[in-house]
Amino acid sequence: MIFYYFLGDFLKWKKIGDILIVDSKFDEDISDNLESIAARHNVKSIIKIDQIEGQKREPTISILYGNETETIHKENGCLFNLDLSKVMWAKGNNNERLRIAKLVGKGETVVDMFAGIGYFSIPIGVHSQAKQIYSIEINPNSYHFLKNNIELNKINEKAEYDRMVPILGDCAVEAPKYSADRVLMGYVKTTHHFLRPAMECVKDGGIIHYHETVPDKLIETRPYERVKQVAFECGEREVEVLNIQKIKRYAPGVEHIVLDARIY
Repeated sequence: MIFYYFLGDFLKWKKIGDILIVDSKFDEDISDNLESIAARHNVKSIIKIDQIEGQKREPTISILYGNETETIHKENGCLFNLDLSKVMWAKGNNNERLRIAKLVGKGETVVDMFAGIGYFSIPIGVHSQAKQIYSIEINPNSYHFLKNNIELNKINEKAEYDRMVPILGDCAVEAPKYSADRVLMGYVKTTHHFLRPAMECVKDGGIIHYHETVPDKLIETRPYERVKQVAFECGEREVEVLNIQKIKRYAPGVEHIVLDARIY
């Protein structure tokens, strides 16, 4: 669970493990209070994320208090080791990560195309009876922590084989190498450019969870039309919309959604 704190009228914080992250409205005038804030919330560091850039989702941060940026965060009964100076933490998606884990059926093969440190893969490994999980990540730093988190949560410890397999690489290249009952596309910037490799990966009757940021007036049409078009181009496949889930407000008039689509 992520805890939010407010200081004054505008300043919002979130606690990841034992690190407090302040939002971009941080006021330098309160910097003298940071030690007491850290003590009150039992954290070792306070940081500000200035920006997250590129396909590898690499953060640029400012350390406001303390000097450590690596932590272990607990969410939905799962442990996540990460270094906030090297990898992003996707805030606000914790309910969605658990929702997906609960949808995964016994014996399924799952491909996570944008695995990161295991945001979706780890809950699936912990809470489902998936037979095989392929977790693809292009960022070497995220891949490092993905491997740590597989071990930390003991996902492969009791299995006769590695249920979760981390893969360092471009999901557009790697995903079509597998045949999946369920494909996760938990990335919201230009995600539609990766629909073809997802379509080449998913089995007949399998499900794609396609994330997109969409203007409110296009939520019911654009994500479906994009998936439908690529499905047609990939062998005239058919698309059944199972659900459109709103995740969070991305910007004024724009929603982060996920389309659950069965592909035939």
